[in-house]
Amino acid sequence: MTPTVAPLAEELAQQLGAERVLTAPEDLAVYAYDGTAALRQNPACVVFPLTTHEVAACVQIARRHRAPIVTRGSGTGLSGGSVPMEGALVVCLNRMDRIIELDPRNLTIEVEAGVVTQTIDEAAGKHGLFYPPDPGSRKISTIGGNVAENSGGLRGLKYGVTRDYVMGLEAVLASGEIVWLGNKCVKDVAGYNLRDLFIGSEGTLGIVTRVLLKLVPQPQSRMTMLASFASLEAAGDTVSDIIAAKIIPCTLEFLDQQTIRCVEDFTQVGLPTEAAAVLIMETDGHPLVVAEEAAAMAAIASARGAISVRTAADDVEANKLLTARRSAFSALARVRPTTILEDVTVPRSELAGMVAFIAASAAKHGLQIGTFGHMGDGNLHPTFLTDERNADEMHRVELSLGEIVDRTLAVGGTITGEHGVGLAKKPYLRQQLGDHSYQLLKLVKRALDPEGLLNPGKIFE
Repeated sequence: MTPTVAPLAEELAQQLGAERVLTAPEDLAVYAYDGTAALRQNPACVVFPLTTHEVAACVQIARRHRAPIVTRGSGTGLSGGSVPMEGALVVCLNRMDRIIELDPRNLTIEVEAGVVTQTIDEAAGKHGLFYPPDPGSRKISTIGGNVAENSGGLRGLKYGVTRDYVMGLEAVLASGEIVWLGNKCVKDVAGYNLRDLFIGSEGTLGIVTRVLLKLVPQPQSRMTMLASFASLEAAGDTVSDIIAAKIIPCTLEFLDQQTIRCVEDFTQVGLPTEAAAVLIMETDGHPLVVAEEAAAMAAIASARGAISVRTAADDVEANKLLTARRSAFSALARVRPTTILEDVTVPRSELAGMVAFIAASAAKHGLQIGTFGHMGDGNLHPTFLTDERNADEMHRVELSLGEIVDRTLAVGGTITGEHGVGLAKKPYLRQQLGDHSYQLLKLVKRALDPEGLLNPGKIFE
């Protein structure tokens, strides 16, 4: 340990025990990065609290030593939100993984921040309930990280995102004080909605340690279909037509040809690799409604020139298709040394044009970009397949990304639909918000964290 780290680590070890404090460089290297490419920095030390009061104690110790604090779960973030800065204390919450209460009478579940997202859904399923938000990393991402980033997922079109299911949360403030915001009441308008302020705040306003979540009844039926197209535009127009027909599917996912071929090579589920694009369409609910919506979506796809529309024969085949979609990032990451998964969202009427623009930008700059995403809610993931060791290529990636962001904002979109701002999207935030709204965010940050110790440098300087 360096002289500057030693006093901090020693006091933390006295509080938690030496076995829950990491300081060796080889141990710290594991916590130097998240799922974002090309961003890494070793922290000063890492701690593993087991209770909210231990988290509060760690915050108070860090304050005394003027150490920045970065909260971390499984490290699956894609905007650099949990990448530490030099001298930082990483507070890793993945050992706080208890399900505190599942309340079927009120359709709620209360969990600690380190509970894995899929575990919540599985626990709810035992009571005929389910937790809809399903980010691609649901098998390993933690609910605390989902709340910090306001994560979305494949079912976001119909069921919404994490914010729509958080009824209450416990957080440790920058002062070390503990607050609880929210309750089991369906309606509550007492005071400012401070709970929502913390959702999506990326660990810059407080450390979320416990969450009360809303659950919903499991749908009676579902039907999953795969439609293939000879052009990107036809797939985009199909999505716009489905929404215009007032159909809100559970899932409406898009993969371009680059992604289709990588995913098929990775999963071997029978995707049509000759297609320019595919849509994975799923409807759920009452069996009669499901049948009607599935037939209507198939007709719309056919009218837009779909090469084929096939319906999954059973739940096994349906789950294979959805699992293949969730593996898109992993499949693309096998192609080149560096994979940069981006995240822009546009109004659904602009989807076809945006997909074409991304393809044109890739061609213009001589880049490989695989595009997939939650097309039903306008959320696209243009994914750059590149090599961070090639300075010229990385410069072209930067130019292309700048063009994509400019186009996104020009058509009324947002620079991030679910990954967050973090470090990766920080250069573009003022461009989207404008000066006054941007300054308002900074006022909120200064009010809750006047010393700037909580995840400094994220979202804005």
